[in-house]
Amino acid sequence: MSALRQGEAVALSTVAARAAYRLADAETREAMVLRYLPLVKHVAARLAMGLPAHIEIDDLHSYGVFGLLDALEKFDPGRGVKFETYAFTRIKGAILDGLRAMDWVPASMRQRARQVEEAFGRLEARLGRAALDGEVATELGMDTEEFARVLADMERASLLSLDELWGEDSGEDYALLDLLRDEHAVDPTQTAEWRNREQILADAVEALPERERMVLTLFYYDGLVPKEIATILGVSVSRISQLHSRAVLRLRGRLEQTQRSLL
Repeated sequence: MSALRQGEAVALSTVAARAAYRLADAETREAMVLRYLPLVKHVAARLAMGLPAHIEIDDLHSYGVFGLLDALEKFDPGRGVKFETYAFTRIKGAILDGLRAMDWVPASMRQRARQVEEAFGRLEARLGRAALDGEVATELGMDTEEFARVLADMERASLLSLDELWGEDSGEDYALLDLLRDEHAVDPTQTAEWRNREQILADAVEALPERERMVLTLFYYDGLVPKEIATILGVSVSRISQLHSRAVLRLRGRLEQTQRSLL
């Protein structure tokens, strides 16, 4: 068979596979949605940790279903990626987009979060260890009760997006998404830069207090939901939210400090 014929055959098979996956009838489509609804609920449960109380989990499910429908429509089996992996990304993206459209975090809270992050970063750089809440409160000129209220507000608004820019103050912006390895990258400079940032992130995680580190590991690496993590650690779900919030604040502060020191 000529190369042209082979190319046509591959193209036709890819188109056929894609067409088959885009669901021939509404009944099959509905069956697929029902089959993957547990995945939508799983992603929603993971993202719900740290959201304000006024945001309903049903809203997250609704956004996630739109992401699932988008995944069913656009999935290309010819790319060699599992559907569940592709759908997870689409569902998560749809939920995050829905939350951004709601503008659920006031600008004042974002500003206060940045102040707390910077305080954690400054203190831990000076102390060479994880800063205690009381120490951070003093750094910010607050009493412990006021600082506890600030942390409680942030625990209800600590959703971390991979698309959010870090290092803005240093003039060298990058997203957490940049720290995820590109398996197809061949540029030595890009590869070295990725490895450096990965090491910085790994060091920052390693420096976290043990329980905060465990929460991040179980949540981001093992893919567990807060309720499962709470069972493993023998604490409440709200405590998991607190630990997650503090870990995120410490990481952001430490990474900002590291970024500045490299300039």
